[in-house]
Amino acid sequence: MGKVIFNSDDFGYSHGVNYGIVDAYQRGILTSTTLMANMPGFEHAVKLKKELPDLGVGVHLTLTCGKPLLKNVDSLVEGDQFKQLSFYTKPFEIDNDQLYQEWNAQIQKVYRAGIIPTHLDSHHHTHTFDNNQEVVIALAKKYDLPVRGNFERKSEVRHVDYFEPYFDDVGETIKDKRQIDCSIEQYLEQLLTLLREDKTIEIMCHTAYLDQQLLEGSSFVYPRVKQVEFLIHSDFALQVKKDCLIELGTYKDI
Repeated sequence: MGKVIFNSDDFGYSHGVNYGIVDAYQRGILTSTTLMANMPGFEHAVKLKKELPDLGVGVHLTLTCGKPLLKNVDSLVEGDQFKQLSFYTKPFEIDNDQLYQEWNAQIQKVYRAGIIPTHLDSHHHTHTFDNNQEVVIALAKKYDLPVRGNFERKSEVRHVDYFEPYFDDVGETIKDKRQIDCSIEQYLEQLLTLLREDKTIEIMCHTAYLDQQLLEGSSFVYPRVKQVEFLIHSDFALQVKKDCLIELGTYKDI
C-alpha cells in the first residue's frame, strides 16, 4: 500500500493562494502544505490552519520571494528584498551563516504561531542549491524534521521514498510548457500505478485562487486554479479516494 502526501506549496503567499489550498484540502485529496513565514498572507494562513487541525503544515523556506525576516542578511538581499531566482541560476556566493539565521527565523516564526511543522521544503527549491543543502540539513537535524527529498544529500535527513515534481502539468493547458513527455492521460495512469506501490510518496502541487498579489507577483498563475478543481473533481481524484491500495497522509507519517 502506498502512503501518499499531496502537498501544495506557498501557503501564506496571499489570501487567494490560502483559500485555494484550503478548498483543495477540505473538498479534495490535498493533505499537506508548506507555509511561507515572510509573506503577507502568513497571519491569514495561520488563522485558517487553526480551524483545520489535520492539515499537515510544513515550512516553505524562502530565499527568492518577498523580504527577509531579519535585518542583517545583506548577502541575501538587493535593497530590502530577497535576491531573485536568477541570481542562483549561475555560480553564486552568499553567507551561509546569514542563510542559516534567516531560515531558522522563518521556522521559529511558524512555531511561535502555534504550528508544529511537519517538514521542510523551499520556494523555488533553493534548499537544493550548492551549499544551501548544508544549511537545510543542519536545520532539519536541529528540529528533527523531514525534508523534501529532491536534493543530492537527502540521505542525511528523513525523506519520502519518492518525490513527484511534475504534477503541476495537470493544470497546464499549453503543451509546450509541460515538463512531461507524454499525454496527461498517460501520465496520470502511470502515476496511479506508482501510488499503489509500497512506498512513501510526495506529490508536489501548487493550488490557488487568483488575487491581485498572485497575478502581479508570480509567473505561474492560471494552472494553480485548475489544480484546485483537479484535486477536487477529476476522475483521478475520485480514483485516489476510493483506491484501497492508496493511503493519504502527511509528513507526520514519515
